[in-house]
Amino acid sequence: MMPSAGDSTSPAPALASPPLPSTSRHSSAPMTGQERPFQGAILTPARWCVIMGSLSVVALILAVVCLQLGTQYIGLGKLVGVLSSALFDQPTENEAIKTTSVILLQVRLPRVFLGFLVGVCLASVGVALQALLRNPLADPYVLGVSSGAALGVAVAVLFGIGTTVLAFSLLPVCGFVGGLVALLVVYRMAATYDRLPIHSVLLAGVILNAIFSALIMFITSIMEPNRSFGMMAWLMGSLTAPAYPALAALSVYLLAGLFLLFKQVRVLNILALGEEPARSLGIDTERAKRVIFLVSALLTGAVVSVSGMIGFIGMIIPHAVRLVIGADHRLLLPASALVGGIFLMVADTMARTFFVPSEVPVGIITALAGGPFFVYLLVWRKDRLV
Repeated sequence: MMPSAGDSTSPAPALASPPLPSTSRHSSAPMTGQERPFQGAILTPARWCVIMGSLSVVALILAVVCLQLGTQYIGLGKLVGVLSSALFDQPTENEAIKTTSVILLQVRLPRVFLGFLVGVCLASVGVALQALLRNPLADPYVLGVSSGAALGVAVAVLFGIGTTVLAFSLLPVCGFVGGLVALLVVYRMAATYDRLPIHSVLLAGVILNAIFSALIMFITSIMEPNRSFGMMAWLMGSLTAPAYPALAALSVYLLAGLFLLFKQVRVLNILALGEEPARSLGIDTERAKRVIFLVSALLTGAVVSVSGMIGFIGMIIPHAVRLVIGADHRLLLPASALVGGIFLMVADTMARTFFVPSEVPVGIITALAGGPFFVYLLVWRKDRLV
């Protein structure tokens, strides 16, 4: 039987991988909101498979629905026909089917997949940072990497890269470089004597966010009106259908980063207890913090470079999932990843469907959905934020 995450007694020493702390559900000791798991939330292989399988089925069903919705509705039968024809390379002479195929395969399918992948990354990084920083308000933007990536894109657009034929391939690179520079600056500001204090990371991220945001606003204000409008829309979060080669390259990079992050689930469980308990259990906390910090920052920089500033996913999704399934990161991290992907995929569909023929930035939809939930947590569930 796997141990429960979030219980209150001290963990028993182990020779191999240290177990999570465990206690009886009938213990009379008081528990804080962050420690109180969902009743019966003992992690077993069967429970893990049921939850992850259910979320995977929901993600697949909603992906099909998102592919159907848009300016032109595509019925399920036509959707299956177009996908099967593309999969088995069956040409068609019907002009209507050709038009539907272009809409589905060149616009909606890559956009839905990109939205799901970006949501997975933002939610996963949010879970990791909340455990690493032991701060329930932490999200992928707390490190200042998102602002750095946005600044890199803003500088590129200012110098005309956005109007060249190489814009599609170079703008993400500029965003990634900006995020990498922000990462290095935060690391140098926070690191002292080969250590990486948590409070220094938070402070450095806040300072860098303020500086980069001011520079972004300055660059936007001196741009030509057309570029300025496009830049502001991108800063609010925007998903556009990428070409399949670019999407494949981005997917490989992000999946590799997610793999490295998922390997840290047991370390995240122990770090959530505090650095001293983690050291007493034999964890090299400084190395673990560097690895998680680097992977999270690089994932965030890459995501922001292609999607803009999409907020609240990394902060709200981990909270919502933790309220339901408990705080064991072996389940919390992959479940939050799927929920984050589902959330952004649906939010982007709403952004391009509800206001046809106009389209609103998806960051507005995520903020309108995530803001009230955060207020609910802050006002009525204070115990969950301690």
